[in-house]
Parts: sequence; C-alpha cells; structure tokens
Amino acid sequence: MRALLLFLSVGPFFLQACGSTRAPALSAAGQPALLMPVIWAGAPAGARPGGAMPAATSGRIDRPWWSAFDDPLLSALIADALAANTSIHGARAAVLQAQAQRDLAAAALWPQLDASASAQRGRAGGASTGQRLQLGLDGRWQPDVFGATRSAVQAADATALASAASLGAVQLQLSTEVGLNYVLLRAAQARLRIAEDNLANQRETLEITDWREQAGLVSSQEAAQARAAAAQTSALLPSLRTSIARASHALAVLSGRPPAELLQTLAPAGALPQLSPAAQAGALNARIPAETLRQRADVRAAEHRIAAALAQLDRAEALQRWPSFSISGSLGLSAASLSGLGRSSAMLSSLLAGIALPVLDGGAARAEVSLQQAGLLQAQQQYRAAVLLALQEVDDALVALHGDRQRVASLQQASAAAVQAANLAQQRYRSGLVDFQAVLETQRSQLASQDGLASAGADVSADQLRLIRALGGGWREPLAGQQP
Repeated sequence: MRALLLFLSVGPFFLQACGSTRAPALSAAGQPALLMPVIWAGAPAGARPGGAMPAATSGRIDRPWWSAFDDPLLSALIADALAANTSIHGARAAVLQAQAQRDLAAAALWPQLDASASAQRGRAGGASTGQRLQLGLDGRWQPDVFGATRSAVQAADATALASAASLGAVQLQLSTEVGLNYVLLRAAQARLRIAEDNLANQRETLEITDWREQAGLVSSQEAAQARAAAAQTSALLPSLRTSIARASHALAVLSGRPPAELLQTLAPAGALPQLSPAAQAGALNARIPAETLRQRADVRAAEHRIAAALAQLDRAEALQRWPSFSISGSLGLSAASLSGLGRSSAMLSSLLAGIALPVLDGGAARAEVSLQQAGLLQAQQQYRAAVLLALQEVDDALVALHGDRQRVASLQQASAAAVQAANLAQQRYRSGLVDFQAVLETQRSQLASQDGLASAGADVSADQLRLIRALGGGWREPLAGQQP
C-alpha cells in the first residue's frame, strides 16, 4: 500500500528528474535556408521598409483591417461572413480537435488510477457456494525517462498552434473574398450609372438628329448612326445588371444568406471602398520581407508544422534507441461479507516494475524513424513554398497597385477631357457648326474613358485588398491561453 501511494505521489516529479535534457524545438536548423530580400522588388521608387500595417492587432483580428476602409456595410458583411461561413466553423472545429489531441498526449505523462468494485455469489446444485466482495485501486505509469512522451506532447502543441494559424488564414481569406466581391459590386454599379448617363445623352442627341433629319438638314445615315450608338450603349446595361446580381449573390452566400436576400440591401449604389490616406501610406510603406513573413498566418502555420515534425522525429528516435519503463500496482480489499472488508486480512496489494527494450521488430522502429524524417522534409518544403508564395504575393500586389494608380491618374485626365469635348461637340452640333460624326466620336470617347476610369478605380481597391492580405491582414498569433 505504501509503495502504491509513493508511486502515485512522486511519480510525475521523478519523471522530470530522470528525463532526457534533449527536447525537440523549432530552430533555424529546422527550416530550409532562404535568402531573404532586403526590400520588396515591387515597392515604388523611394519607398522605405519598416512601416506598420494599418490593421495591426494583438492576439486575434480584434481591430479588423476592413475598418481602415470606413465602410459600415462592408464591415457588416465581413462580420456576418466570419460568424456564419461553414469554412470558418470547420477551421474552428479543427483547432478544438488539435487542442484535445494535445491534452490527450499530455495525459500520458501522468499516472493512471482506476477504481473497481465487484460482488460475486455462486450456487451449485441448488446450494450456495458463498459470496465474495471486492474493492480495489489499480495504478499504472510509464515514466518518460528518455523524452518520447514529451516529444509527442510538443508535437501536439505545435500542431495545435498550426491549426490556430490556419484558422487565421481562413478568416483572412474569407474576409478578403468578401471585400473583393464588394469591390466588384460597387464597380459594376458605378459602370452601370455611367452607361445610363451616357445613354441618356445619346438619346438626347438621337432626338436632335431625328428633328434635323425631318427638317432635311442631315441624312438618314447620320440618324442611323445615332440609333446604332444608343443601341450599343443600351446593350451594356443587361450585362452590368447581371454582374451586380452575381456579386450580390456571392456576398449573400459568403455571409450565410440565401443568394437573393441582399439584392435590395445592396441596390443603392455606393462608393468604391478606398483606404484612408494614412492607411494607404502605411500599406505602401510595407515592412521588410523578413518581418512580413512573421505576420502571415500561413507562414506561421508552416513553421509550426516543422516543429511538430521535429518533435515526432525525436519521439520515433527515442522509441527506437532506448528502453521503456513501466510501474503498476494495485491496492484492494476482498472478503466474503461487508464486515469482513474491515479486517486486516482482507487487504491485498501488489507492485510491479518492468523494463522493455525492442530486440526484434522486423524493422518497424527504423521504418517509423524514416517515416518521420520524410514528414520533416515534407514540412520543410511546404514552409519554403509558403515563404516564396508570400514574397510573390506582396511583390505582385505592390506592382499592380503602383501601376493601377498611374493608370487611374491618366484616365482621370482623359475622362475630364473627353467629357469637355463631348459637351462642346454636342453644343456645336445643336448650332449646326459640326457634323454628327464629331458628336459620335466624342460620345464614344467619353463612355470609354469614364468606363475605363471606373474599372481602374475598382482595380486599385482590389489591389489594396490583395496587398493587405499579402502582408498578413493584421493577423497576430493568439497568446497563450487565448482562444483563436
């Protein structure tokens, strides 16, 4: 009895005293060597590294990146999507599962104790053969002398952290997908408004042309050209309305609603979401690449998977090289009656200590080590791929944003000039100073430049979203004990 109680009380502390000092941990040697650039290749000339993301947070995405766009409807749509989307719920379930696996692995470090009770009565040939009452405690423990179990716990810890980072990546992916569809919606609404305004001008010109044709001032050819121009512009409207409906449907489904539920809510045309000037400066003044990689959830998840693979490899090597120890014991009472359980003669106790060392296993232990080595190599290559993808995404977003902003600046000048030219041409046509061909060309130029400006503005907004996503979206790894 004393031996069993001593085993149960000092066993965990004996584990720490006798344990191996070698603990698998993520180190620079565990990650593939990569030559990191000093500054982003796609950064505009004169940009300096070191700027902070406008949506930087602590722990979770509590101060979301979309707040920098100052669009309440966009914020509401993203909040609904994060609360209702099935992908988010699946990722959260994976985090809970990984945390439970970690607790399960940690339970193996501690002694196990079971309580039992039984009552037995026998009869033979109609006569009683007696009865037996038993009460007992059974304990067992496998001291983790060489760190195999602790390695399993460290692997489970790293896997849980990787799952939490993957949840952050899913949240960021979903929120930016909502943002991109919102940009498509607002861009289609802006283009529809431009097309309708130009159609109204063309129909007004068509009325003037019909009057002039009836008066014999223009030929039927000019009237036909005016009707063709108006019809071509009118043909743009159905496709733009279809784009609006599809974007609305996508936003509804992403936020957990039936496809057509948001059509009326999103019907009033709104402005394209744009970062505030301060947020734009912060996004363009991107951190240096090495710092950016630390704030991307997918890269951090890949790092944690390397840590898990290293710990699994250490566990496999410990099981292959070193013996395992076990201690078990029992303490119980056995008697024929309840009163007999109180006698000293009813007490039963046992204590067993054992050691086991693999001698012949058909190569299973070596195969397990090889399996974990291959898993580590795979995790390293996945980390390398995640880093290279992160570098590409940031550079692509910077290049696209810089180029689209230049395109917007040029199209703004072109659109202003085209509107002025179209107004002058229409005024002079009414006065009979120019022919219809001049009006037709200037109206076509006005529609093309205004539509191009709206599309380019949408591209800038989408580039801003992609850049924020590429820079990590303000994600921060949850602190210890904090729920993701």
